[in-house]
Formats: sequence, structure tokens, C-alpha cells
Amino acid sequence: MLKAERVAYIQEKLASLYPDPPIPLQHRDAFSLLIAVLLSAQCTDERVNRITPLLFARADTPAAMAELPVATIEAIVRPCGLAPQKARAIAGLSRILVERYSGQVPADMAALEKLPGVGHKTASVVMAQAFGVPAFPVDTHIHRLAQRWGLTSGKSVVQTERDLKRLFPRSRWNALHLQIIYYGREHCSARNCDGRSCEICQTCFPARKRPVLTRKA
Repeated sequence: MLKAERVAYIQEKLASLYPDPPIPLQHRDAFSLLIAVLLSAQCTDERVNRITPLLFARADTPAAMAELPVATIEAIVRPCGLAPQKARAIAGLSRILVERYSGQVPADMAALEKLPGVGHKTASVVMAQAFGVPAFPVDTHIHRLAQRWGLTSGKSVVQTERDLKRLFPRSRWNALHLQIIYYGREHCSARNCDGRSCEICQTCFPARKRPVLTRKA
């Protein structure tokens, strides 16, 4: 199967499996999504979804969050891991949102990436899922699957994002980001598929004999 054929098949298959993929992180606005994505670094979405209601019960706006002591934030988010860094970032970005953006999350990639604790992937998720701006955030699932499906060399997440944006139409980026994540969790996980087991891997590479060794994100 040629790469163009794989791309077309993958789009069709994922759309049939996940026609309207929900956003896995619970949120009610751009600010709560930003905090949830920040907390999800090296943490499962399920755990984040258990912790964010506790945090937002104390402070659900940038202004209220900026008033919380960092130690209080840290105690709440500790189960998410990396608590000291995440708590400082949450407090710091909340102050910046109040001081520079009238308490609103800016719908601007460059502005988001300047906030404490907000890297390119986090900013991309917020742009895509809070503001509907086409983006293709690459997490570990997407980075791994793109390599297994022969869509990228996997040299870096930057390269993977660039390759996927080139291969898939811009109008499909936001949905595909979620669809690939769900497929990676349910069918093509690191443990359950080595590039030869799931339906997409078997269909795209029916003659593959050896496991696919993927580069880490």
C-alpha cells in the first residue's frame, strides 16, 4: 500500500470508529482546559479528571487561582505528579492572565507558549479544542502510531507534527488528533501492538514480519 493509500485508509477507518471523538479532559472553558492539559503531562487523563474538580472547587478563574497559595495548589495536584513544578506554573500563568489578558486565555499560539509550564503541545491542544483553530498536537500515542503507520521517521515530535500536517488536510487535524489518541489507547497501544497486530497496522503493512521499533517522544 502506497503512503497516499495508507493516509486515505487511515482517515476513513478512524472516522468510522470515532465519528465524533470527545475531548478526554473534562473542562468547561479555555482556562479549565489549559490547566487540565498542563496537569496531564506524565499523568493519565483519568487521574486529571479526578483532580481538576477539587482544584476548581477552590478556584475556577485565573483571578481566583492567582489568589491561592502555591502550597495549596501543590497539595491538590500532587496525585498528578510533578506537583511543585505544575503548581508554580498554574499560579504563575494565572497571574499573567489576570495582569496581561484581563483574565482571559489568549487565542494565540505564541502568547500561550510564553505562559509558565505551557509548551507547544499544550498550546496546540488549547488552540484546537478550546478555540477550534486547526492544530495537530503530538503526544506519545500519536508519535508512536505515526511511526508504525509509516507516516514519519519519528526523529522528533516536531518532525512528526510537520509530517502529519503535510499528509492530512488542515480541516481534519483537530479530529484526527483525538481519533489517533483513542485508537492508540484501544487498539494500538505500546503493549498490545508492535506494528503487526491491530487492524490498521495489518491492513497498511500485511507483509510486515518484524516488530516496529519506535522512537520515544
